[in-house]
Amino acid sequence: MGADLSFQKLDVKPSAVLSDGVLTVPLWAVTQISLTESYHLPPIGSSGQRTAVATHDDVISLAGVLAGPLRFTWKFLLETMAESSKRGTALEGLTHGAASGLVLVTSMTIRTDLQVEALSFSASAAKRGVIDVSINLVHMPLPGALTKILEVGSLGIGALADFGVI
Repeated sequence: MGADLSFQKLDVKPSAVLSDGVLTVPLWAVTQISLTESYHLPPIGSSGQRTAVATHDDVISLAGVLAGPLRFTWKFLLETMAESSKRGTALEGLTHGAASGLVLVTSMTIRTDLQVEALSFSASAAKRGVIDVSINLVHMPLPGALTKILEVGSLGIGALADFGVI
């Protein structure tokens, strides 16, 4: 067996998928995922009227490895998507601005309108043939009803996936 061979199986479902609508990176080896939701509290003594603004900020952190002969391709695509998440993604063009940012599909959550806050890579001699990756994604939804519809839709898709329908 050569040193360039990998034990990665590409015929199984990835742990997470990150996409901009055209470019898609499957992450097979996600070792950690966390979702942090910070809720905004109204000022004391504020009126009962509320404006339609975001009530919470969401940050999703992923840690995993890019393995096999395509690891440098996946790294390049992640870097490209991190840049496009700030400037405008293909998803924004496909939906005529109704949705923007990146889409993340995991067993924990399905989110649209994500921007990359931090992306880091590391390699070590102990793990030859892999690149460790860490990604922080911030949920930046556009105001409006579409955001809530997408959140409810992701719940339905997640439930169908849990029951093996899709």
